[in-house]
Amino acid sequence: MRNWVHLDKEYIWHPFTQMREWLQADNIIIERADGVYLYDTNGNKYLDGISSLWVNIHGHRKKEIDEAIINQINKVSHSTLLGLGSSPSIELAEKLVQISPPKLQKVFYSDSGSTAVEVALKIAFQYWKNRGYEEKRLFVGLDQAYHGDTIGSVSLGGIDIFHSIFHPLLFHTLVIPTPFPYRNPDLTAEQLRDQCLNTFEKIAEERGSEIAALIVEPLVQGAAGMIVHPEGFLKGLETICRKHKILLICDEVATGFGRTGAMFACEQEAVEPDILCLAKGLTGGYLPLAATLVSNEIFEAFLGSYTEYKTFFHGHSYTGNALACAAAQACLEIFEKDHVLENLEPRIMFLENLLREKLGALPHVGDIRQCGMMVGIELVEDKALRRTFPVELGMGVRVTQDIRKHGIILRPLGDVVVIMPPLAIEIDEIKTMVTAVEKSINEMCGI
Repeated sequence: MRNWVHLDKEYIWHPFTQMREWLQADNIIIERADGVYLYDTNGNKYLDGISSLWVNIHGHRKKEIDEAIINQINKVSHSTLLGLGSSPSIELAEKLVQISPPKLQKVFYSDSGSTAVEVALKIAFQYWKNRGYEEKRLFVGLDQAYHGDTIGSVSLGGIDIFHSIFHPLLFHTLVIPTPFPYRNPDLTAEQLRDQCLNTFEKIAEERGSEIAALIVEPLVQGAAGMIVHPEGFLKGLETICRKHKILLICDEVATGFGRTGAMFACEQEAVEPDILCLAKGLTGGYLPLAATLVSNEIFEAFLGSYTEYKTFFHGHSYTGNALACAAAQACLEIFEKDHVLENLEPRIMFLENLLREKLGALPHVGDIRQCGMMVGIELVEDKALRRTFPVELGMGVRVTQDIRKHGIILRPLGDVVVIMPPLAIEIDEIKTMVTAVEKSINEMCGI
């Protein structure tokens, strides 16, 4: 039998991982999966509490998606969209347009959340240029935002631990504050929301003629620690964008496909973005695929004669990959066939009640943030003073490492323990997961 741990250390550089620590650890190597569970090379079973980094929707080895990929392999696995069409990409685009806000009518494919955002930024920039508004080239983002790891998406990111080192490579952007009630206890959520909206309104009034677009993670800023926005914030942003002729880009890479309880988070406040970015759960967690949806108004600004050079000169070798599109089509069909969104509400409510019951009173749980099946549990040294643990303790890592002995895989964002399981998780599995989180917090935080 091969020594997978040794071979991994010999050859693999892991993302978002301090490799010196990794090389010293006894790491888990996943070999197979079934439903909401992962199995390592030693036969140990783990509940996949973060959906394999927020991508798995219906569980692993879902029969319908497996069969869709196999059937597509028997036809063609990939053909280019440069100068050719492909039936899987057309069928999926038709379905995405049908389930998205009505304003969105055209689909541009890429292969990850970062590239979906990169496409959106370049489209927004060129849209105004093609229309003759050369000065509209600035972008506005939120503090503590995360939109991916390519240079354009990092330029709109606001998480210093990820982004500050790359600052010399980035282009200039404008930033508005994130409405984060837990870190602003002197203001109500409504007051904080209005304060942040007023900041954007002022920027839009002063510099709207220069601003191409605002980009926002609707309802929840995921990588910032599952920061849930106050009700009405997203709608307020849309209103200001419309007033000042600023494009609204909704980055639903993390929040899309049922994560917040609706197919797309923007639906919950009846918001229609000009551009919508999708990835992660699009294929049910099977294959890399992303989509950037735009309105007809934006699409038509790129139409012209060859010599006008209005063409969108952007693309990827695997754009609209047939296998990925087949998987995505099957994933979306499962939403309908299994009534996934309708069945989510009782699970969301059960999770909310259980989190409050099991974790709400713990002295080292400062805040529990939840929107649908997206949860962030903030660990603190002193709850009354909202004092955080010293960074060197790595409390989030300690808790999520400890929880593995209870058969759960989670991953922290700093000292925020993230829970984001597949939507297929059952009530008893939710109870097992939350109970294990409670135990590990108590054990690691010294209670």
